[in-house]
Amino acid sequence: MLGPKLPMPSLPTLPLPGRSPASRPPADVVVLDHGQVEELGRELDALRARITADLGAQDRDYLLRVIKVQRGAEVAGRVLMHLGVFPPAWLAGVGALGISKILDNMEIGHNVLHGQYDWMREPGVNSQDFEWDIVCPADQWKYSHNYMHHTYTNILGRDRDIGYGILRMDPGQRWNPYYLGNPLYALVLMLTFEWGVMLHNLETDRVLRGRRPWRDIAPLVRGWWRKARPQVLKDYVVFPLLSGPLMLPTLAGNAAANLVRNMWAFSIIFCGHFPSGVQTFTEDETADETRGQWYVRQMLGSANITGGPLFHIMSGNLSHQIEHHLFPDLPAHRYPAMAPEVQALCEKYRLPYNTGGLGRQIGSVWVKIVVLALPPALTPPVPAPAVTIERRTTRAGA
Repeated sequence: MLGPKLPMPSLPTLPLPGRSPASRPPADVVVLDHGQVEELGRELDALRARITADLGAQDRDYLLRVIKVQRGAEVAGRVLMHLGVFPPAWLAGVGALGISKILDNMEIGHNVLHGQYDWMREPGVNSQDFEWDIVCPADQWKYSHNYMHHTYTNILGRDRDIGYGILRMDPGQRWNPYYLGNPLYALVLMLTFEWGVMLHNLETDRVLRGRRPWRDIAPLVRGWWRKARPQVLKDYVVFPLLSGPLMLPTLAGNAAANLVRNMWAFSIIFCGHFPSGVQTFTEDETADETRGQWYVRQMLGSANITGGPLFHIMSGNLSHQIEHHLFPDLPAHRYPAMAPEVQALCEKYRLPYNTGGLGRQIGSVWVKIVVLALPPALTPPVPAPAVTIERRTTRAGA
């Protein structure tokens, strides 16, 4: 989703979360006036238009090359599993199959399902008919991710990716004793991430509180059965049986490859959304957003991970989460070239550009997971947001 298409009148300036209306932002908080926000929006629109006009054969060739590599890695992994009596071959098979699954889910599946290659009008690589090597049905993921998350990015109460209905990932989420298990829940989610993604639309917290009827859940369950059943049969029945006497090593290898993919995807995604410095917003703050305001929210609610070209490919270029949230339907392999321009705009408008190495970002995520497990009385004060924006105080025709 790309946010509002047309400027809309907005609400008066709102107090920062957790502060009284009479208080003023600290001196080190950046305050952008309405004109600056809209000018930033125009500059980002111009960047988007320039990249869109340049899409063509190079983007198609890139996608097809990645698909070729992904399929080759899968074949290599499956073949090496048949040599599983030799430990180095088994480890190599797990690595190759894990790489295949990561590429399928992140650099191919995630990006194709965003519609990044729909302009090619080619069957099998468009958002309407693509399915990926994961138990979550593509149509359910597109609703929870493409629509809910990318429209309501980091809005408490609207963006269910804040904690996934399981974790406390922001001080704005009211604490209760359940959250003492935050680190354990996060560990389980990391190890079983594809299943967590599948269950995301269930809205488990609402089900447990009796706020979601079965008639809403039944279609989801039917979709899970149709998608998860062949996935489970493929990895845990068919290919192990095809291995004959090596059935158990192949079964273990397939499970290990899925585990590698789950841990990697969890780490990259959490590094893009929850490290230190990422801001969240209230529904009141984001009411009647203009396009420029939507852009600012995407920038403040995201973080990048530094690394080399191979790292970016293996992350599905979600190592450029800021650029992805700004331009979710542009081919992700374009983000590294766009990032310097986005960073320059951040410097021009005095906005933070949250980026750092994988170790730093994932470390701050796990610190947050542990700290937010504790009651607020035992945690440090919540820092003021780094940026606030001025909103118009009059409406058209008023």
